[in-house]
Amino acid sequence: MTEFKINSREISNVNVLDITGYLDAHTAPVLEEAFAGLINEGKYKIIVNFSTLDYISSAGLGVFMAFIDQVRSNSGDIKLTSMSKKIFNIFDLLGFPLLYEIYSNETDAIKKYENQ
Repeated sequence: MTEFKINSREISNVNVLDITGYLDAHTAPVLEEAFAGLINEGKYKIIVNFSTLDYISSAGLGVFMAFIDQVRSNSGDIKLTSMSKKIFNIFDLLGFPLLYEIYSNETDAIKKYENQ
C-alpha cells in the first residue's frame, strides 16, 4: 500500500493539491486538514489532482462533500483532475460528476478558473 501524501502548490491564484496513495478512513483527516488550511487562508479556488492516487474509500469521498458548500459560498470551487479510470468510475457511480467539475488534465481546470 502506497503511503498517502499531499503536495500543495499554487498556480495563477489557484491552489492545487496533488494527492498520492491510499485515501481511506485513516488518511482522510490529512485531506481534511489540507482543505481546512486553504479555507482558513481564504483560498477557495482549489484543484485536486488525482494522477497518483491509487485508492479512495467512502471516507475519502466524504471529505470532498464536507467542504464544497463552504468553498462555493465564498465564490470558489473544488475542481477534480487527472483521475485514473478506476477512480473516475467510483466518482461516477456515486454521481459526483453532477456535483463537481472533473477534468482530464490540470491545465483545463486552471483555464476554467481563469475564464470565470
